[in-house]
Amino acid sequence: MKNPTLDLIHKHGSVRRYKPDPVPASVIETIVAAAQRASTSSNLQAYSVVAVTDADKRAALAKLCGGQSHIVQAPVFLAWCADRYRLERANQMRGYEHNAETVENFLVSAVDAAIAAQNAALAAESMGLGICYIGSIRNDTAGVINLLGLPKHVFPITGMTIGWPESPPRIRPRLSQEVILHWESYDIEQENALLAYDQAMIATGIYKDRQVAVPGQEGEMEAYGWLEHTARRTSQPVRAEMLSIIQKQGFGMK
Repeated sequence: MKNPTLDLIHKHGSVRRYKPDPVPASVIETIVAAAQRASTSSNLQAYSVVAVTDADKRAALAKLCGGQSHIVQAPVFLAWCADRYRLERANQMRGYEHNAETVENFLVSAVDAAIAAQNAALAAESMGLGICYIGSIRNDTAGVINLLGLPKHVFPITGMTIGWPESPPRIRPRLSQEVILHWESYDIEQENALLAYDQAMIATGIYKDRQVAVPGQEGEMEAYGWLEHTARRTSQPVRAEMLSIIQKQGFGMK
């Protein structure tokens, strides 16, 4: 089935090189208006977004986010946040005590922010802009909270660069649907599909012909692919301080 929306979705690729042309404030407001039409749990709209266009502040964000140059290069950085601050205010206005003490309350806000961000991404791409999600906004979450002046009950979930692409983005293959879509119950047999995807990613050249030792085969080498890349990234603990910062921002984890 083909339609313009599906075509747009399937053309998505992360953009990490941008033209210097600015993005007008009216365009950002249009993108955020589209984000606001996203689904939201119980109409709580428990998210906010901080738009950063100041060059010095974007440079500071880049340092906090692992030194990624496209954060400096892109004319706009959006920080998508889980936000229960205004819900606390609503409780105060009506004489209730705000409850932000459960994991569920944090998850509702985080999911709201993520869904809104994806609406924004599609809106931006429909206007010819490019985007790149910045998960490393959580590398130094305390620093980001301080830089953006986020009050209690507001927590940065993901960042997003926005700008005019210098060139069309590379569109990477995705996992086959047989490991993503499960009918009636979860299918744990996935090895063949993962091996096939590993080869598809190697074929793109994204790993630049790197070599890696074959597991269990001393002295044997093979192409570095998605399996090795993914195993390395997910076998080590990262951002171990996250829980304490979430709690410091006023979110309970009961």
